[in-house]
Amino acid sequence: MTVLVQGTAGAVGNAGNVGNAENVVQSVDWLAIAPPTLAALGALAVLVADLFLPERRKSLLGWTAGAFLVLAALSLLPSAAGDRATFCLTTDPEACSYVADPFALAVQFLVLGAAALTVLLSVTTVRDERLPAGEYWFLLLASAAGAALLPAARDLATLIVALEVASLPSFALVGLRRGDGRSSEAALKFFLSSITATAVSLMGVSLVYAATGSMHLVRVAEGLRDVDPGLGTLAATGVVLTLVGFAFKTAAVPFHSWVPETYVGAPLPVAAYLSVIGKAVGFSGLILVTVEAFGAYDHLWGPVVAVLAALTMTVGNVGALRQRPDRARGAVRLLAWSSVGQAGYLLVPIAAAAYADEPGRAVGATVAYALMYAVVNLGAFGVVVHVGRTAAANRIADYRGLYAAHPAAALALAFFLLCLAGLPPGIIGLFAKVVVFSAAVEAGLGWLAVVTAVNVVIALYYYLAWTAVLFRAPAEPAPGTVGATGARPRVAGPLTAAVGVAAALGVVLSGVPQLVLRFAADVLL
Repeated sequence: MTVLVQGTAGAVGNAGNVGNAENVVQSVDWLAIAPPTLAALGALAVLVADLFLPERRKSLLGWTAGAFLVLAALSLLPSAAGDRATFCLTTDPEACSYVADPFALAVQFLVLGAAALTVLLSVTTVRDERLPAGEYWFLLLASAAGAALLPAARDLATLIVALEVASLPSFALVGLRRGDGRSSEAALKFFLSSITATAVSLMGVSLVYAATGSMHLVRVAEGLRDVDPGLGTLAATGVVLTLVGFAFKTAAVPFHSWVPETYVGAPLPVAAYLSVIGKAVGFSGLILVTVEAFGAYDHLWGPVVAVLAALTMTVGNVGALRQRPDRARGAVRLLAWSSVGQAGYLLVPIAAAAYADEPGRAVGATVAYALMYAVVNLGAFGVVVHVGRTAAANRIADYRGLYAAHPAAALALAFFLLCLAGLPPGIIGLFAKVVVFSAAVEAGLGWLAVVTAVNVVIALYYYLAWTAVLFRAPAEPAPGTVGATGARPRVAGPLTAAVGVAAALGVVLSGVPQLVLRFAADVLL
């Protein structure tokens, strides 16, 4: 298939000029764009199928969604042999809108794998809560398509479009529990916060374009290295404002206030999805605009991201520390605040990239940490979904006696929490934190390394406190607690499979953490 692509302004000045038109004809590399394309096709497929399937067969839609996500993940294999690019300027083959390089493939693998695990987490919830199946699976796949597109985007317009394609379906997913005021309120807060951040980012993009005359990241990088002195303030303002939208998606302070209420109001699998894929979208966008496009202004965004990292991990961990065991939805709130804290750790290597001699190594540290976090956080949410089927309040106190009621679930959750804390046997969590800490030290950010170490110690308390609750016998078994007689959570096959896959991956990676570290080491921009 061929398309007409405008090379530069004025390249096609006259519709009747055949010579100019021929110069802008190029082929689309369908193998390169297969991952987001297959996810988008899957979204359309489940939406159409929903019109014809009887109610008793709606469960097939979930398995169809999972199949499309697996196919999309498998379509990454042809691009692993070497970089692929498409939608490039004919006058400058280096300036492309879509590039399937190791960084893009790593993040796409994370996104599609996490989305597939979310499908397993969701099948039981969609049935139990009677969510509209067709809409749920369509929105999930549509969001995953945008999230898979973003790490391969190499121009500012495509980045913003991908960010919104990933975000807009998420708002609807959060508010999909019709008749639930808490869900609607969470969706509205999420939506209003997000569009405000996006508007600020769009203003930043427009200022960057005004200063450089280009939207492609490689050309923006060149333009900012030799920007007109009279446009210096304009360019600097554009750089800072552009970062806002991506900082919002990572839940960086002060753009984090939507997280606890959104996670509590959303269906639990949607909260799990946002905690992982939302961060993947945010950090990959931040990496692209900072390291790839705004390298000339690293003296500006480097300190900003470093301060954001320190504030985010501190606010997140303190927020998690303040959660009371008897508070309704306390387990979800703790994971929400924990995800804010984890976002701070993810930001540390990005800040270090501004000071490092090899920014690619710092980028690899972020990818390594994100891969670890995705596996164990989805697993932890899986157990929370499991417990929430019988303990609707989902308080931390409801987990008291979980080992007696369901040993496998208790051991799995304990393992996931220890991974997040960075303690044995969760070796992969420990290695990931060491990699992040090393990135800060090697970049000369000693103060940030100290802040990171202090926050790791703070996080130990609430992770270990929750872990200890799992193995305590309830003093007085009460209705609604998982340790009470007759309150044992019912086993659900897809949910059990999701937790089992996450636990198996966590164990394997803890045994051979070099798999993730070597994989991430190859991620260079």
